[in-house]
Amino acid sequence: MRWALADGWTVARRDLIHWANQPMTVVFGILFPVVITLAFGYLFGGAVKVPAGADYFAFLMPGMYGMTMLFGLSATMIAVATDVSKGVTDRFRSMPMAPSAVLIGRAVADLLNSVLILAGLLVCGLAVGWRPSSFPGALGAVGLLLLLRFSLLWVGMYLGLLLRDPGGVVAIQVLEFPVGFLSNAFVAPGTMPGWLGAISEWNPLSSTVAAARQLFGNPGWGGDSWVAQHAILMAVLWPVAITAVFFVLSVRLYQRLDR
Repeated sequence: MRWALADGWTVARRDLIHWANQPMTVVFGILFPVVITLAFGYLFGGAVKVPAGADYFAFLMPGMYGMTMLFGLSATMIAVATDVSKGVTDRFRSMPMAPSAVLIGRAVADLLNSVLILAGLLVCGLAVGWRPSSFPGALGAVGLLLLLRFSLLWVGMYLGLLLRDPGGVVAIQVLEFPVGFLSNAFVAPGTMPGWLGAISEWNPLSSTVAAARQLFGNPGWGGDSWVAQHAILMAVLWPVAITAVFFVLSVRLYQRLDR
């Protein structure tokens, strides 16, 4: 385990060095969700009915936090597919290092990147008037958001290893939008057709967003279904299940890359 963690950190440092050499990539990653949030808030906020008549940004921010964690999926896919297509992954596999180090290093680097992006968006929220109701609740909400991101890291790594071509990632990247909008981030599932609303409520993103709103003390859509009533529980169970499945799939696919 120590060997795997040490080698994993070495691989993660490689990505941190890339950030230092290409800082605009990191800056753009932080600013993009901020721009999208401001566009939603100031351009569309007046046209949306917020639950309990609350401030629109108080409702919007938890949804944007969740969407940002989801959209990080494509960055992981592209990075993994690029390393595979350029032969970087094969070079790592030929070195005397723990086999899991490449995946662990990628997970650590991308999670650190997500922390920076989420921190930038939290600052944006505070600047436009959004406020959490309590510090412990805010910490819990941030923890659930990063837990979702960690689980999606493994989905991204699996898809990147499966596609092996950055060009092919675009097809999967397009699916981020319907998955993201088919949730409670912006629209109440109760306003959708019955079957579509049920899918929306059982979307893992919906559970994390609903739990974040609850812990932040922000207004939400509520709901009478079991999954809506147990949002915090599902915000833990969904990422744990996703991680368990795609961690195994990623490791197995990584081991079969040369076959």
